[in-house]
Amino acid sequence: MHTPPVVSPQAWEAAREQLLVKEKAQTRARDALAAERRRMPWMAVEKTYSFEGPDGKASLLDLFDGRRQLIVYRAFFEPGVFGWPDHACRGCSLVADQVAHVAHLNARDTTLVFVSRAPQADIARLKARMGWDMPWYTLTDSFDADFGVDEWHGHNVFIRDGDRVFRTYFINNRGDEQMGSTWNYLDITPLGRQEVWEDSPEGYPQTPTYKWWNWHDSYAADPAADKKWAEVSDAGEAAFREASTKQ
Repeated sequence: MHTPPVVSPQAWEAAREQLLVKEKAQTRARDALAAERRRMPWMAVEKTYSFEGPDGKASLLDLFDGRRQLIVYRAFFEPGVFGWPDHACRGCSLVADQVAHVAHLNARDTTLVFVSRAPQADIARLKARMGWDMPWYTLTDSFDADFGVDEWHGHNVFIRDGDRVFRTYFINNRGDEQMGSTWNYLDITPLGRQEVWEDSPEGYPQTPTYKWWNWHDSYAADPAADKKWAEVSDAGEAAFREASTKQ
């Protein structure tokens, strides 16, 4: 194994600062790409789709669970997939293991669900074995083929306007494996993180950074209005803005 050189603390810090310039450029480029993603055109979903959930049949609109945005991950768990019936696909399982607590997404008016062709009894058994909590529905029709996930995993993103549903984004292959954190999920939605520093179209919902962050068991209907949290987040917002100007 050919390792890098061992240097003094001063030389190490200089090397870190040099790399940090490139890392900050990448961060700014990622933010710009997310801003462009929020301006992607929407595609109306005119076809009716049906899923099977723990409480019976559900439509695509039902999967939103009353929220405005929906992220649907197609996981391969069904007969013919390696690991069946004890396990889902190893790659999809690795994705599932990395899913952050969905309460944080829910606080941003966003629902995350997994879908597979396995029956609900098998999905419930798998979730219990693996300790997974995300909503997981059974595919019953051509949803996977219509949205490019019949042969490969992927995330489809939707938004609703009343009862009308629109497809806003799709990611599979490289890039799809990075999903799992609250931030990566929100960055692929049409509304983004919904924080004031973001470059979003006029009129998009935005709140001060930090002001909506909370413990996953402490979100209220309007966490931004929590006075105790607001006192802390006001200071955090100022620090965030100061740091952002240096990036």
